[in-house]
Amino acid sequence: MNSKEVLRKEEDFHDNWADSINIDEVMVDEFFEACTSPENRIILEYLGNINGKNILEIGCGAGEASVYFAKKGALVTATDISTGMLNVVNSVAHKHNVSVKTLQCFSDNLPFSENTFDIVYAANILHHVNIINTIEEIRRVLKEGGVFVCWEPLAHNPAINVYRRIASEVRTSDEHPLKMKEVREIAKYFHHVKCKGTWFFTLFIFLKFYFIDKIDPNKERYWKKILVDNSKLGPLYTRLEKMDDFILKVFPFLRRYC
Repeated sequence: MNSKEVLRKEEDFHDNWADSINIDEVMVDEFFEACTSPENRIILEYLGNINGKNILEIGCGAGEASVYFAKKGALVTATDISTGMLNVVNSVAHKHNVSVKTLQCFSDNLPFSENTFDIVYAANILHHVNIINTIEEIRRVLKEGGVFVCWEPLAHNPAINVYRRIASEVRTSDEHPLKMKEVREIAKYFHHVKCKGTWFFTLFIFLKFYFIDKIDPNKERYWKKILVDNSKLGPLYTRLEKMDDFILKVFPFLRRYC
């Protein structure tokens, strides 16, 4: 399929997903503060105080990040290909008594001037789009000295690749998890790069969901369940995360399997 057909499929998929979302179940604070949300905890620590910062989120989904940033005092613009998801963001923002500007657009054609944003944030979006075209646009709209933060799935872990094939109904067929060579290519566009792997031994939790708890990954999204059950999973997750931190520090080449 050509790129327009791919984008149309992505838009339809996420519009349908948006129709199924219960606003009261959108977990804003947990998305950044739960023990089982390591990616965003790392990002928060790196960003520090975001009060008054002008932040762009690309591929905002249900708006957990955009609303969280707004609650911390940032000026937030949330963009997505799906108008359905943007409607969800507006509802979630209203529930949390914050203001978020929403705009439908494509990640590789951002309708903003150069040097506009202090921070660009993207969660699980690059593997849905043309990576380099999107990165070039992100670099263009960032202010000099601005920061781009993202977290993405990697393509190299065989267990997760099995999960991806099983969970076909909650994923789009055009997804392309990042390979390490693509991570290195992205790094060329920025002056300073920090990269950290998460979910190595901690992936045991996903194996537990499937083999022990018998949870169908097509009926319940595992990434959401780890937030819903974060308190119950906390002791196990914390022990596994300590193992991750040690092993990945001693054997950094294993990060490709995170």
